Amino acid sequence: MRTLPKHITKKILAIGLIAITSSCSRDNTDLYTFIEQTKSKHVGSVQPLPQFKPYKNFTYSAADLRDPFEAAFEEEKDNASESSLRPNIQRPKEPLESFPLDTLRMVGILEQNEQIWGLIKDPNNVVHRIQAGNYAGQNEGQIISVTEQQIDLIEIIPDGLGAYIEREASLAIGSD
Repeated sequence: MRTLPKHITKKILAIGLIAITSSCSRDNTDLYTFIEQTKSKHVGSVQPLPQFKPYKNFTYSAADLRDPFEAAFEEEKDNASESSLRPNIQRPKEPLESFPLDTLRMVGILEQNEQIWGLIKDPNNVVHRIQAGNYAGQNEGQIISVTEQQIDLIEIIPDGLGAYIEREASLAIGSD
């Protein structure tokens, strides 16, 4: 490879620099015109602050009324606490007590030696054979009778005052 003399190399570099700098000094008026048009189109505006109503003082006038977090009737509360009705926590739980009563379905009955058994299907589609005295539902629901049409229960539920009350419930055949 042959190298060029120094003075020719300098001339070529000088010509290249002149060409490069002259191309950068072109007319940019169209660019400035576009910038000015864009600035004039997009005039921003700020929404005024909303007017707030002045604060009005509130006077609590129910200070001398009954406290809503205390029992309304002291007499009933005392009588209810003396009641002997309570769930039996010592009793072993039966399989149907792990399901809410509204998820259980009566699907039929069986009769054997003059004893009527109810058939209850749980949410897992397992059929259980029950009779009076068994328990079902999550509220200590004791089965009191089994007929061809329904199974009757008595549940023990809290009354909201620290005591318990009995509530009648039933499962009818084919009730969905």
